[in-house]
Amino acid sequence: MDHKLPIQQAKSDGTIASVLLKVEPAPSVSSLYLHIPFCFHKCHYCDFYSLANTNHEDFVGFVARMGQELEAAGRYLSRPLDTLYIGGGTPTLLGPDLWRSLIRHIHSHVHLAPDTEWTVEANPETVTPDLMAVLAAGGVNRVSIGCQTFSPTHLKTLERWHEPSSVVAAVESARDAGIENISLDLIYAIPGQTLGQWEDDLSQALALHPQHLSCYALTFEPGTPLAVKLSRGLIDTADADLEADMFTLTRRLLIDSGFCAYEVSNFARAGRESRHNLAYWLNMDWMACGPSASGHVAGIRWKNRASLSEYLHTSTPWPTITDLEMPQPARALAERLMMGLRLARGLPYESLLADAEAIGARVSFVAALGPLIDAEHVIVDQHKHLCLTEQGLLLADSVFRQLMSAVFDPNC
Repeated sequence: MDHKLPIQQAKSDGTIASVLLKVEPAPSVSSLYLHIPFCFHKCHYCDFYSLANTNHEDFVGFVARMGQELEAAGRYLSRPLDTLYIGGGTPTLLGPDLWRSLIRHIHSHVHLAPDTEWTVEANPETVTPDLMAVLAAGGVNRVSIGCQTFSPTHLKTLERWHEPSSVVAAVESARDAGIENISLDLIYAIPGQTLGQWEDDLSQALALHPQHLSCYALTFEPGTPLAVKLSRGLIDTADADLEADMFTLTRRLLIDSGFCAYEVSNFARAGRESRHNLAYWLNMDWMACGPSASGHVAGIRWKNRASLSEYLHTSTPWPTITDLEMPQPARALAERLMMGLRLARGLPYESLLADAEAIGARVSFVAALGPLIDAEHVIVDQHKHLCLTEQGLLLADSVFRQLMSAVFDPNC
């Protein structure tokens, strides 16, 4: 359904409720993200909003406050959810009793379908059989475990505080509780990591028989301790050719092991693709709750302010938002390209041409595509979808930049 929006731009110093109230008809969203910002230790590569050294009182107040926000957000969650994703931070840092409370809030204010994909992120060091039993009884049917690497040396480089054996125990606890849909997160191109060590990480992950694997190259996000070490010359980035070899090895090994490479960095057994992440990559709508959580509804993007103190003590159920972006056709097409072309299925070519035509960028878009097709970085496949090629996957960021530039600056 198309939503009519007011011409005036909303201010970014209020709440998302004040913006969505002006959307007619009121949107109904089928994906929900909840952000739990607590960690027992801040990993040196992580730039997500998370807080270490918080106390139990903060945990209790947070769960109660999340219940208030969920009640308010229920206006836009009137139909059964397709996906519910709880990330962080370390959601599993909350103990079983607090999880029981949070689950009660969710069931009180959110409609869940029998097949809702309900994911909880887990740090292996905080997973216990009791906690997994509580999650499974509450309806959680998918866990995403932050493994990162099985090498103690590389875990130390990342300042990741868990033992490789904890990953095995976490997987067993989840399965014993009845949660079969298990995803493992892995990082490659860690400083000092060899191709053989990365292959060993993949082999150990496969031995745990996950349904899904996310494999991302390490990025040095500005402001993180790891980026500071890099700027001071204390560590080096992986060689670009080695990183490319690791990427290629990942695809070959996982595809040969029966996984579908359905996205640039994500691999799944048949039917086990992350439906929640597909909502992101397909530019669908999702509601977001919790400090620093980002949402997208009816073309509106926003981010809740990253402040636990403000979140806990605000006088309204809705948190203050920042980074508000109202609908803009060129931005929407650029985002569609940047996210959708990450998928193996690609995007419908004729639909992209129509969107480009609507903003006066068809000529520049087709002109930008020509050299990329000639260089075999993208193709229009038999389904008439624009897709990255195997070679294009290695150059995905460059491909995205060229196409997005053609959309934003069609006269260039």
